[in-house]
Amino acid sequence: MMQCIFLLSDSGEVMLEKQLTGHRVDRSICAWFWEQSIAQGDSFKFMPVIASPTHYIFQVFREGITFLACTQVEMPPLMATEFLCRVADVLSDYLGGLNEDLIKDNFVIVYELLDEMIDNGFPLTTEPNILREMIAPPNIVSKMLSVVTGTSSNVSNTLPVATASCVPWRKMDPKNTSNEVYVDLVEEMDAIISRDGTLVKCEIYGEVQVNSHLSGLPDLTLSFANASILNDVRFHPCVRLRPWESQQILSFVPPDGQFKLMSYRVKKLKNIPIYVKPQLSSDSGMCRISVLVGIKNDPRKPIDSITVEFQLPPCVLSANLTPNHGTVNILASKVLMFFDHTCSWSIGRLPKDKAPSLSGTLVLAAGLERLPVFPTFQVGFRVMGIALSGLQMDKLDFKNLPSRPYKGFRGLTRAGEYQVRS
Repeated sequence: MMQCIFLLSDSGEVMLEKQLTGHRVDRSICAWFWEQSIAQGDSFKFMPVIASPTHYIFQVFREGITFLACTQVEMPPLMATEFLCRVADVLSDYLGGLNEDLIKDNFVIVYELLDEMIDNGFPLTTEPNILREMIAPPNIVSKMLSVVTGTSSNVSNTLPVATASCVPWRKMDPKNTSNEVYVDLVEEMDAIISRDGTLVKCEIYGEVQVNSHLSGLPDLTLSFANASILNDVRFHPCVRLRPWESQQILSFVPPDGQFKLMSYRVKKLKNIPIYVKPQLSSDSGMCRISVLVGIKNDPRKPIDSITVEFQLPPCVLSANLTPNHGTVNILASKVLMFFDHTCSWSIGRLPKDKAPSLSGTLVLAAGLERLPVFPTFQVGFRVMGIALSGLQMDKLDFKNLPSRPYKGFRGLTRAGEYQVRS
């Protein structure tokens, strides 16, 4: 049972406080949390459960906002973590993003959503489709009416019928003029490449995203050609577990609209689409740098939105970097007497006639002969039309539909934590 929820900005300010039970949690717990966060650094943000002197704290960090849940009683930690993730997803969906200004401009809706999503410390209604029927999303018309009439509540006077049905995630008997369903495989590749080019780690986190506009109460079955490669699967509540456990097929009654059907991981991959070869040599107070980018394993689809970013130590005073393709931006922020440089090289799509390269020199601070720490390169890219994990959708079958709907499939792979060490 969660006793309180806090939303903190990236400066540690308490933007929102929601007491959930009769036991009041003092706001000073946030000050203790922020002091520990500053003392322990970024590693503190990746600790899902923290034991304070008085409470257990669960945290989720999204887009510069920290979601905290506090309790003094025993409870499943995954329940609190999953609920905070769902709150972040719902707020992002309602507000069209997630940042400090959006939260402050829509305080009323945020509180109304929390009132419906949790009751006396226990999760209640977390399905976005049902919440949209209960609480209207903010828009210009509703804001103007609230100013004119003086009322700011967006809560519906009637309870959605679906809340009492066996499929609470779906509206009752929705009508769609065009019966269609689209299934997307969206994947992020996490990789670590050592300084000699050896692949240390490569895995993919993927999601099966569905956009469904089907009338009535359809029953869908989705199967994969190679489902055995999937690990750490998580499902939307609409998925029936028994067919997956016995035959590894997804049987479900979909919500109306866009939703995440499942997520998964594919581990121990051996192929990466592009290579980044950095070379750095340092002496006499200078550092020469050269970075080469090219295709390593051709996915037979265009690779675009390629970026290479790296951060240099504060001892770098200036940088002169020139690419033969794309553009380079260097953002400098002063830290004490040194400058902290972040270099962003935007390549876009790889040209056919040459391999993109970046070369130049770095000037070190006085008294330094060599660069003490070499940077780690963060690589970004996007491949449309393919899932690089190798996962293949086999077929999508329909039941309880009067006519055969249109169905479409797409794949997309982009870089996640894709790091090249130098």
